Amino acid sequence: MNLLKRTHDIFFVNLLIIGLLLLSNKAVSQTVPNNKDPSKVLLPNGWSLSPAGRSMQLGDLPLNIQISPSQRLMAVTNNGQSKHSIQLIDPKAEKLLYEQPIAKAWYGLKFSADEKKLYASGANDNIILIYPIVNRKLAKADTLVLGKSWPTERIGPTGLEVDDAKKRLYTVTKENNSLYVFDLGTKKLLHKVNLGSEAYDCLLSPDKSKLYISLWGSDKLAVYDTKTNRITSEIFTENHPNEIIQNRNGRYLFVANANDNSVSVIDTKVGKVIEVISTALYPTRLTGSTTNGLALSEDEKILYVANADNNCLAVFNVSIPGKSSSKGFIPTGWYPTNVRVAGKKIFVSNGKGFNSMANPFGPTCKKDR
Repeated sequence: MNLLKRTHDIFFVNLLIIGLLLLSNKAVSQTVPNNKDPSKVLLPNGWSLSPAGRSMQLGDLPLNIQISPSQRLMAVTNNGQSKHSIQLIDPKAEKLLYEQPIAKAWYGLKFSADEKKLYASGANDNIILIYPIVNRKLAKADTLVLGKSWPTERIGPTGLEVDDAKKRLYTVTKENNSLYVFDLGTKKLLHKVNLGSEAYDCLLSPDKSKLYISLWGSDKLAVYDTKTNRITSEIFTENHPNEIIQNRNGRYLFVANANDNSVSVIDTKVGKVIEVISTALYPTRLTGSTTNGLALSEDEKILYVANADNNCLAVFNVSIPGKSSSKGFIPTGWYPTNVRVAGKKIFVSNGKGFNSMANPFGPTCKKDR
């Protein structure tokens, strides 16, 4: 258990911080010169890392973590420049159970309610993969096809959601700016809706009547009625909205805004932003924090925000809607991309791991002849 102190007030964190490490290379990292703390790692930009908690190894650029409803399983999608993969992890034992190579992947990830399936975005292959979970391993995947693979068709599914009872899968895209709705029983496409700009994430309301869609390209949250199959309203956020989460009853949404170092808090009853939380290290409007991951504590009083370019989690008391207060920052690894809470643990995926090193074997550029 970690005891952390941050800001002028003492901030006691009664949770264990788990930084999920991505690097497979075991090269020795550079440490801070003349520093007595060997745990600090020096980055090329002159910043140093001193991540809280323990770590375990992931793949290249983990973008999303999903925890199953029972919290017995955790899945991670690795979406970097090298091999893509889906990893299945035991969050209690903090052990890798299974790793499934995947041709292409990007962000979208979701467990079924009964934890018998895992849905994953196939990125520019323009498919959604449906993995059966058998004996805590991923079996051969079935697929939903959005179109022909890139570059024949530019689609690119990102965030996805599942309504198990109605056998519906929703996924949004970043290349042709659309929402796709599939029947999971027949695997047929039921609806395709033009969103007008690049989408990032989507989230069903607790009663499944609404699908909230973050529109990265137009600084808005679209509200899709799942009964009428239409966009019924739009709510303006700040620049580059990405991940969306909600409290258990669905009254309040939290939307991360990457380019404005902020989180938009939305009251779904009135359909308006009631607060914009600044997540930056300093009181500035300059771009630079890249706010891109969100999680609520189990009692829903604390909001954890991944600030990728600040290498930290920003922590806020959100127990009074619209009147949040900062509790400080928790140091992470390099470029935190996502954060999830399970019991008394916080899981953080670090997109660039804990160190930097030479890359003599690529990627390389070739001249066209």
